Amino acid sequence: MKGFRFTKYTPQKAPNKSTFDNLLEVFLQLVTMTGGDVGEALSWLTNLDNRYGMTNPQYGIGDFIDDLKDKGYLTEENQKGEIKITTKSEQQIRKSALEEIFGKLKRGKGGQHQTTHTGQGDQKGSDRRPFEFGDNLEQIALTDSLRNAQINHGFGGDFLLTEDDLEVTENEYRTQTSTVLMIDISHSMILYGEDRITPAKKVAMALAELIKSRYPKDTLDVIVFGNDAWQIEIKDLPYLQVGPYHTNTVAGLQLAMDLLRRRKNPNKQIFMITDGKPTCLKVGIKYYKNSFGIDSKILNETLKLAAQCRKIKIPVTTFMIASDPYLKEFVQEFTKANNGNAYYSNLKGLGHLIFEDYRRNRTKRF
Repeated sequence: MKGFRFTKYTPQKAPNKSTFDNLLEVFLQLVTMTGGDVGEALSWLTNLDNRYGMTNPQYGIGDFIDDLKDKGYLTEENQKGEIKITTKSEQQIRKSALEEIFGKLKRGKGGQHQTTHTGQGDQKGSDRRPFEFGDNLEQIALTDSLRNAQINHGFGGDFLLTEDDLEVTENEYRTQTSTVLMIDISHSMILYGEDRITPAKKVAMALAELIKSRYPKDTLDVIVFGNDAWQIEIKDLPYLQVGPYHTNTVAGLQLAMDLLRRRKNPNKQIFMITDGKPTCLKVGIKYYKNSFGIDSKILNETLKLAAQCRKIKIPVTTFMIASDPYLKEFVQEFTKANNGNAYYSNLKGLGHLIFEDYRRNRTKRF
């Protein structure tokens, strides 16, 4: 009978990376997992070193900590004198997340969201057409126009260039998109021994860095939702932690809609990362909660907001990182009410799904 024999695999260290660079990569991952707790991350790193021999006699964890401070990744200059990561570390974490999730992407110029529309756009395309009255002189394709003149009027005698010889380069529109990313931070995101919040944070950081570097005209707002919903800054993503919360999807959608109403971009969308059903609703100053099954009162309010988003042309894409049948039923109802999209993903494929949907939505007008 054919089979496979599995043996221990120890990946080779990158030959072009120093011990510091290799340790930094692991350290930034640990800082993300610990919600920005540097002390805990360094303790984990020390334990990993003891177990796997990540350092050598000439360079230990103590040397690494000193280098982190000298290179500006750590600081103790704060009111409490605690050791914390710096802005440089936060940026490096986002870049590392981008490389981990979208590492195969080729960098392009900022704002490249092609649409099928041509005309008075803001970027030169590759298509050519005859010159028309009203075209900007900057659009004239000089080489093509000169070639046409030589073909039409011959190569001898005086050079002649007429209006009929002129060709212009079509300008293409680049869409600008405003996205709100909703992240579920209810307690279920760390239940059953599965860390779901860390991959969600990595995706958010990768998406933020992608937009900043490749689509600078786009906007990204990040909100978290538990019993309530609130907006967080991109720089705060490494410190994000799950709380003892239920899932108030309604509050998250309401805040997302409020943020998008302030954006002037014509294209708007919501990405929602969650692992469960809505279980909480704020009624006045009290919270209505029910974690046992799909509560019709909570469901109706959630579907009502989905329909409102559809009415004002804000599609919601739901990334469900759970696959229970009754959760699928909720997502199907929600998606139908919004006319949006839904994906059922494991944690490993989450980032690629979000990027593909983001890129696909950039090519159309909502």
